[in-house]
Amino acid sequence: MKMQTQNLELLVDGTPYEVKVTPYEFNSEPRFKISFNGSPEYIFVYDTGLKQLTAIGDDAGAIPANLEEAISGHVLSAFA
Repeated sequence: MKMQTQNLELLVDGTPYEVKVTPYEFNSEPRFKISFNGSPEYIFVYDTGLKQLTAIGDDAGAIPANLEEAISGHVLSAFA
């Protein structure tokens, strides 16, 4: 896995997002620090049940579902 920060530009439901993605490993599993439009960083992990990346933590619910899904799709293809 590439360990460099990457910047993505996404358009989700007509709203532009500048997404910053930094991969890292935790307990031998890939994780991603992700922020969008200057937000605090969220931690994303792969959810085998959903088959996509999902945000974890107390504030994970602050991310719109469609944005989370779009981020997952782009990150999984960029870091595969």
